[in-house]
Amino acid sequence: MSEPLAERLRPRTLDEYVGQKHLVGEGAVLRKMIDAGRISSFILWGPPGVGKTTLAQIIANKLQTPFYTLSAVTSGVKDVRDVIERAKNGRFFSSNSPILFIDEIHRFSKSQQDSLLGAVERGVVTLIGATTENPSFEVIRPLLSRCQVYVLKSLEKEDLEELLHRAVSTDIELKKRHIELRQTDAMLRFSGGDARKLLNILELVVEAESGDDVVITDDKVVDRLQQNPLAYDKGGDMHYDIISAFIKSIRGSDPDAALYWMARMIEAGEDPQFIARRIVISAAEDIGLANPNALLLANAAFDAVMKIGWPEGRIPLAEAVVYLATSPKSNSAYCGINDALALVRETGNQPVPLHLRNAPTSLMKNLGYHDGYKYSHDYPGNFVEQQYMPDVLTDRRIWHAQHSPVEEKSYQQMLRCWGKRFEE
Repeated sequence: MSEPLAERLRPRTLDEYVGQKHLVGEGAVLRKMIDAGRISSFILWGPPGVGKTTLAQIIANKLQTPFYTLSAVTSGVKDVRDVIERAKNGRFFSSNSPILFIDEIHRFSKSQQDSLLGAVERGVVTLIGATTENPSFEVIRPLLSRCQVYVLKSLEKEDLEELLHRAVSTDIELKKRHIELRQTDAMLRFSGGDARKLLNILELVVEAESGDDVVITDDKVVDRLQQNPLAYDKGGDMHYDIISAFIKSIRGSDPDAALYWMARMIEAGEDPQFIARRIVISAAEDIGLANPNALLLANAAFDAVMKIGWPEGRIPLAEAVVYLATSPKSNSAYCGINDALALVRETGNQPVPLHLRNAPTSLMKNLGYHDGYKYSHDYPGNFVEQQYMPDVLTDRRIWHAQHSPVEEKSYQQMLRCWGKRFEE
C-alpha cells in the first residue's frame, strides 16, 4: 500500500519547503541559524498542516545530528528520560546536540515538562517543540524561558497553488494519471491554509476518478467532499473552523448554535481546558461590561472542569455557554484596550505627570514628584477633577460606553464626574 500523498511530498530540504518565508527565507532568523550550523532550543507555534514537523526534520538532516521524536499524546515521563539517556550516550564531543522533537508539546503535563529542563539547560538535547496552542499558556515558564518561540502562519494562496502543481507534476503516483487542475478555488477554500488537508483533498478527488484522465473542478471537489465529509479532516483539522463558529454563535446570542458547536468539539475529543479557556475569553471580550457576572461564571466553569473532570465537566461548561449566549453584549473594554495599545504605539513613552509620580526619596520630593496630587477620598463623592493622562494626550478619549442597561450606570457616573468630556 502506497504512503499518503502528504507523506510522499514531505519536503526534505529548505529549498523544497513551502511557506514561512519570514522564518526560513533568505536572511530570515531560522535560515541564518541553520546555515551557520548551530541552533538553540525553540518552539514552533502555528495551526495544523503548516510544516512544523517537516521543518524540524529538515533542520536535523541539514545539521546531520541525531533526531529523536516524541508525541506528547502517547509519551510519559519515562519515555522522556529514556530518550534523554540515549541522546547523552550517543553524542560525540564534536557534534551538535541531538535534536529532541516533541509534537503537541502543549499536551505535556507539568511533570513531563519538568523532566526536560535539565537536559535542555545542559545542552544534552536541543529541544524543538510543536504546538497549536499559545505556548505562554501551555508551557511551564522555566522551559519557555530557555526556548525561542517562532510563529508559523497558515499557508498563503500562492503557497498552496505551488504545492498543488508540485504534487501533480512530481509525485510518482499522480504522474501516472493525466491530471488537469482546471479550477482550484474549492480545494484552497476547504484546506484553510493547511497543506496536509489540501493534499488529502487532492488525493481523495483523484482516487474517486476511474480513468487516467482527471479534470479537477470546484463542483467536483464540493461533490466529493459532501459524499465523504471527514476525508479532508483526518485528525480533527476542523478544530479552528469549529471553535470560530462556537465563539461567533455566543457573540451572536444563539445558545442553540453555541451548544451544538461545543457538542461537536466534545464528540471530537477536544481538550476541555481549551473549550473552557475560550469561554472565559468570550465572557471578557464579547459580554464584557454589559454583564460583568459573565466573566465570574465563565471562570467558575473553568475551575469546575479542572476539579470534576470529564464527562461531568460538560455541565458547567454548558451552563456558562447558555448564560453567555443569552447575555447582553458589549466589547467596549476590548475596544478600549486595543485603542489604548494603538495610542501607545503611536505616541511612544510619554512622561508621567509630576503630580502622579511616587516620591519615596527627598530628592524626588525636591524635584516636584507628587506635588499637587489630590487624594480623591478627601473630596465629596470621592472624586475631584485633575489630570491623569500625559500632557500631550489630555484631550484623548479611549473608552466609549455602549449603553447596555448595566454599562449605562458606569457611563452616567462618568458624566457626573467629568461632564462634557464623556458626552458622546
